[in-house]
Amino acid sequence: MTKKVRKTHTAAEFGLDVLSGDTDMFRWFLLCYLFGKPIRSETAVATWQLFIDKKLDTPWAIVEASEYDLARVLRAGGYTRYQHVTARGLQACMERLIREYEGSLLLMLESSQDEDELTKRLRSLYGVGVKVAEIFTHETEEAFARRVE
Repeated sequence: MTKKVRKTHTAAEFGLDVLSGDTDMFRWFLLCYLFGKPIRSETAVATWQLFIDKKLDTPWAIVEASEYDLARVLRAGGYTRYQHVTARGLQACMERLIREYEGSLLLMLESSQDEDELTKRLRSLYGVGVKVAEIFTHETEEAFARRVE
């Protein structure tokens, strides 16, 4: 039996330039967060697009939205189970991002000595596991490479 190869995504596939600033970096993080949940990647992408369409694409917008509104977006995107758990998790994640990094993943990246420290900081956010951090940091490698030059 052959092992199924998981498709790896890049920010560029979604028109994002992660190192250009907080907007694209946060949108990439949100997509990575959704990819990290046990759901098909097509569903994660569709849901992510709904978050953007509904202007729920900043940490503050997610924190200020009601759990019900977030769950409704998740359900519309195809999250038929765990939408309330995911909504609460997203809010907890964003609350910490705002509290510790002023809502800025760019600030998190800039204050990290290296990729390992960035990964550790990401993983301290609620709901961010190894896979989410790995997908996200793949797009930030260039920032650390520039520091070495």
